[in-house]
This record gives sequence, structure tokens and C-alpha cells, in this order.
Amino acid sequence: MSATLAEVITALERAYPPALAESWDAVGLVCGDRTEPVRSVLVCVDPVESTVDEALELGADLVLAHHPLLLRGVHGVPADDPKGKLIHRLIRAGSALYCAHTNADSADPGVSDALADALGLVGTIPLEPKPDAPTTGLGRVGELPEAAPFAEFVRRVAKALPATAWGVRAAGDPERMIKRVAVCGGAGDSMLGVATRSGADAYVTADLRHHPAGEHLEKGADLPALVDVSHWASEWPWCEQAARVIRDAFGGNVQVHVSTRRTDPWTLSAS
Repeated sequence: MSATLAEVITALERAYPPALAESWDAVGLVCGDRTEPVRSVLVCVDPVESTVDEALELGADLVLAHHPLLLRGVHGVPADDPKGKLIHRLIRAGSALYCAHTNADSADPGVSDALADALGLVGTIPLEPKPDAPTTGLGRVGELPEAAPFAEFVRRVAKALPATAWGVRAAGDPERMIKRVAVCGGAGDSMLGVATRSGADAYVTADLRHHPAGEHLEKGADLPALVDVSHWASEWPWCEQAARVIRDAFGGNVQVHVSTRRTDPWTLSAS
């Protein structure tokens, strides 16, 4: 028998407690009837037209997205508004939308655990633990099984994550040996200081800005080397982690699909 939407949400909120979300965030059920059955789920990073298309093509009863659709307050969701159009399409198809954002970032395991696992890190701990729950918090820091030159490590990152037009950018001595690595899925330049204090040899995150990155590098060659990846790519490994949460809770009663569509907004690069 299929699970109800309420039962799936209960399983998700055990894994990604809403209380872990940042105060500014918007997590939880966006649309859908908690009493309706869920037979099929699509997990994605972004609730956008492409992933809604994919969900409706699959006949998914639920879209589980990392990024919120309605992060800022709205007064309406008319069908001629891009976001309102998505909600109307989902409701007409009988498909729900649930978002797990910064609560999934801080959960144990969470988004940065999935990124750390993709890179092969071991012995990971939160980069910035929650004071009242030290196994939760933003980012992770751990170690590679064997040290590797920075240039080789950057190639490792590129192989571990889905390809994007953004690619993988890095700053540091190519020959520097990398053993201890800090990661933060999503935009992480606000965590540069925390990554430095962790004793990491390298820091992998997304959306590093020019001035914070430059100022960090000017402070000394012994600070973490930087690896900047696409925001979407840094969070995509979480999709399989979240899919396992549902599979483990409901087995074959709920079919779970991980989105294969690249929703990174950058589509071209030139040099």
C-alpha cells in the first residue's frame, strides 16, 4: 500500500527537522493534501519548470525540493506569475511540493554530508556545529583517505560532481598536499573564517565572491586553498540521500526518482 503525504512528511521531518531551519527560511509543505496517497516522489534541488515537467511526466505525487519555491512573502500565486504557474500545474496534476532547505543543510546527515561523501571524505564533523546539538550544523570538515596534490584534488572534485557550464574553479598552489578538507553545500563564502579555523587544507563550496575570496587568499599561503563549484552541483548529491530517507521508510511502496535534469542557471561558458 502507498503512504499518505502526511506519513512521508513525518519521515522527512525526522531526517530534516524543521527546527533546524534558519529563521529567515521557508521550509515545509507548499501545496498538497496531507491525506492523499503518495506512490511516486521526485527529488530535486530546484522546484522550477524543468523539474515540474519531469515530475508530471513521471506521474509523481510529490516533488521534494531542496530550494524553497516561495522564500519571500507573497500575496498571491496567480497562474500568470512564473511561480504561481508552477503551483497551479502541480495542484491540477494532484502533485504536492515539499521543501527542505536549511534544515537539510544542518541535519545529521545533511547536504554537506552528501557533498563530503561524494568527495570521499572520512571522519567528518560539522564545520559550524549547533550549540545545543553538536552533531548538527552547517558545513562539514573531514579528511581524505590519502593526501593528494591540490591539482589532483581539484580534478577529484570535478569527477565527483555533475558537469556544469560553471565547471570547477580553484585557487591555490597546485603542488600543495591536501589532506583535511572543509565543505559547505551551497553558497559558503560566509564560512571562510570557520573553514580557516578548522585547520582545513582546502575548502570546497559554491558562489565564492571576488572580494571575500581575494581577501582570504591574501592572508597567507597556509590558509585553505579554495575550490568553487556550481551551487546546484554542490547540493545535487543530497538528492540521493533524501531519496534513501523515503526508500528506507516505505520500501517499495513508494517509488523514488532523483531528478536527472541540470537546473544550474548557467548554460554557456567561453574562454
